[in-house]
Amino acid sequence: MDQTPKEVPQLELAAVSGFNGQVHFGMRLHPDKEHLIYPLGCTVVLTRIKDNMRHFLHGHTSDISCLSMSKSGVYIASGQINYNDFEAEIIVWEYAKRCIYTRFVIHESKVEALAFSPNDKYLVSLGGQDDGRILLWSITTKQAICSAPALPLSLCHRLTVKYSNTNDNIFVSAGRSTLQIWELDEFNKIKPTDCKLNKLKRTVRCIEFAPDDEYIFCGTTSGDILKIHTKTKYLSDYGPIKTKHSLGANVLKALSTGELLVGSGFGTLTLCSSTTFKALKHVQMSNGVTSIALKDDGRHFFAGTDASEIYCLDLQDFKAELVSTSHHGAVKDVSIAFGSSELFVTGSEEDIRAWHIDNAKELLRIPQPCLTCNAVHLMIDGHSIVTGWDDGKIRVFAPQSGRLMLIIHNAHRNGVSAIKGSTDCKKIVSGGQEGTVCVWELLKHGHRRLAFLTEHKSTVRCVQIKSDDKEAVTASMDGTCILWDIVKFVRIRKIISKNSSFKTVCYHPEEHQILTSGTDRKIVYWDVHDGTAIRELQDAQTLAINCMHISHDGRYFVTVSPTGGDDKLVRVWDYMDGMVTHVGRAHGGAITSVEICCNNSTLITTSADGAVMRWKFPHPVVE
Repeated sequence: MDQTPKEVPQLELAAVSGFNGQVHFGMRLHPDKEHLIYPLGCTVVLTRIKDNMRHFLHGHTSDISCLSMSKSGVYIASGQINYNDFEAEIIVWEYAKRCIYTRFVIHESKVEALAFSPNDKYLVSLGGQDDGRILLWSITTKQAICSAPALPLSLCHRLTVKYSNTNDNIFVSAGRSTLQIWELDEFNKIKPTDCKLNKLKRTVRCIEFAPDDEYIFCGTTSGDILKIHTKTKYLSDYGPIKTKHSLGANVLKALSTGELLVGSGFGTLTLCSSTTFKALKHVQMSNGVTSIALKDDGRHFFAGTDASEIYCLDLQDFKAELVSTSHHGAVKDVSIAFGSSELFVTGSEEDIRAWHIDNAKELLRIPQPCLTCNAVHLMIDGHSIVTGWDDGKIRVFAPQSGRLMLIIHNAHRNGVSAIKGSTDCKKIVSGGQEGTVCVWELLKHGHRRLAFLTEHKSTVRCVQIKSDDKEAVTASMDGTCILWDIVKFVRIRKIISKNSSFKTVCYHPEEHQILTSGTDRKIVYWDVHDGTAIRELQDAQTLAINCMHISHDGRYFVTVSPTGGDDKLVRVWDYMDGMVTHVGRAHGGAITSVEICCNNSTLITTSADGAVMRWKFPHPVVE
């Protein structure tokens, strides 16, 4: 039976980890000084600093590429990137109402940058490489006022725009071999004036006006800062000459005291003089700095990095305190510790991480550069984390130290796609991208492959093991779901779907039934003993079901969907009634995994935008 999200209660979101630090200048501090604003996938997140309460602004259909906020804080603007040459949308939000004020659609493929005029009168937008146009929008009339064509791409390319601090009619655009000051005339036309840089050739990555607008500071990919006189449009000075900002000056912030904060691509955050560019203080971050947001006390500020970390710093001692951290790539899988609701593990691009459930605090990070963890399982005894990687290897880590305990080379030729450990913690069953299923025995000082099963013809998406460790079930994109005897290593039964590629499978805790789902949007109950379909539920509101998990008491299960519009929903179902009891909406990216903790108190979901979300599970265990 179908239900719309409006007919059912909403899941309560308890905690979120996620921040897209790849968006330059993407993190903003609202003038109320209570909320940080930043992008996460195709969602704008408003986080209350004192208690980490979040509000999500949904409206974009693709990843957010830029974000700006008006000086008054009344409006937020965000632009997106499209990967299929469609027009990219700009959304202007009303902060107080937490709703969409208006939409602008004209730029092709990508919105590169946005900036509000100081009195909230105009919004200037810059198109990406495939567009390159500059448009000026009226906030009051919600219409475009005027535009400027793209520059010849072979000669130059605009990368950023910045509005004056005091004048609604002046803004600056800059990029590769271009730096222009624009003025809006009485006929509502914008006219550019090229800044005179003598013989300097630079690519400008960021722009900052001095508080009184007398000078314009431009951070370059070469690592120096250009100082332009606003009225004359001439280069006044540049530097530093010798010790440049490594990997370029990514972000600038002018202080009222006359200094500049400079964040570099190498991760160095520097306080320097705006007259001599001499470094006064500096601190080294672990990753490139992409955002700086000042607090109102004049002493503290936030800094965001391209590895999705947020720091709080004091201008006096210049020490960095890590406020939050999150995955900077797609999170592929999650596993919650059995018998405990305190620890869970996530696998992502280039690392796996262990988290404390209550405060979403990162406890352990195990980096694996240039690799992607496709599957992760925390063994029932809690002594090891079993992981499957895109290089075809299985790696086993210690959960407390992160020490590599075991590595299985060439486990699957094209990468490991699914993995699960047995109840006695002596076996691993893994599935591969090429469709093979392997059973491994874990020895005291190594491992042994017990079986190599080749009946699947496509990627194995999910593996589950029966509690007695004698049987397992695998779901594949080839449209088959196979029950295996993992003692004799033979097929027990094959379930074939004519119209679906299976993406997920679950044992009911009583283990007389299994649940499957996939691309046909159907949730099917199967009898384990004869392989017949007992019941079929249709979820008409989704394009496909990506993954699924059953509560340990067997009364409820959760489904999540991979892509598209309202499909980014978490749905809780009653197992017996086949009805949706609760719906959760917060994810801005495709949801990739889901798991319920053993005491039914917590539900964890992950998504392709790097988000990890903890929900309060609405159905406690019945004693």
